[in-house]
Amino acid sequence: MGNIFARKRRTRVTEQDRAVLQLKQQRDKLKQYQKRITLQLEKERNLAKQLLKDGKKEKALLLLKKKRYQDQLLDKTENQISNLERMCQDIEFAQIEMKVVEGLKVGNDCLKSLHEAMSIEDVERIMDETQEGIEYQREIDEMLAGSLTQEDEDAVLAELEAITQGELDLPEVPDESLPDVPEAADEEPEPGQERESPRKKQERGMLAV
Repeated sequence: MGNIFARKRRTRVTEQDRAVLQLKQQRDKLKQYQKRITLQLEKERNLAKQLLKDGKKEKALLLLKKKRYQDQLLDKTENQISNLERMCQDIEFAQIEMKVVEGLKVGNDCLKSLHEAMSIEDVERIMDETQEGIEYQREIDEMLAGSLTQEDEDAVLAELEAITQGELDLPEVPDESLPDVPEAADEEPEPGQERESPRKKQERGMLAV
């Protein structure tokens, strides 16, 4: 409920606003005067025609002289209205320019504070770190894609040569074959013993050697 009946916040009225308001009021008054004089001139012109019809030439001439004077006043009024309107426009445009300048000042202050928060050295350091990160990622991408440089190829060949040299240093394996194992004569098993298989005979012969 309090928000419904709360008073609207008043906007600050500047001296320029008051000046524009006064100029517009004077302009409106001159327009009303201009409209009234125009209607009066039309009536006097019709009256002058009627006087001429009635043969009252002197009165008609005097009335036309008065009309001529009022025509001049009407022209001056038109010029004054134009001057007042131009003055209002100049003041309003000056207010807009002032707001633009104030906005530029705020923007410059904001930029200045941002520049103070980040120095040139910080920017250069960040740019260097970013470039290093990009180059490191590019190296990883190239390695994963199989595009090795000449230096990488040389390193691979050197590693292969080292492995090959290590295999040559191993002790040689003798080429002599194992001695033949004499085959034992087949013997009949004694009663109660199982017949020995040829494989078991061969294993027993090797143990005997």
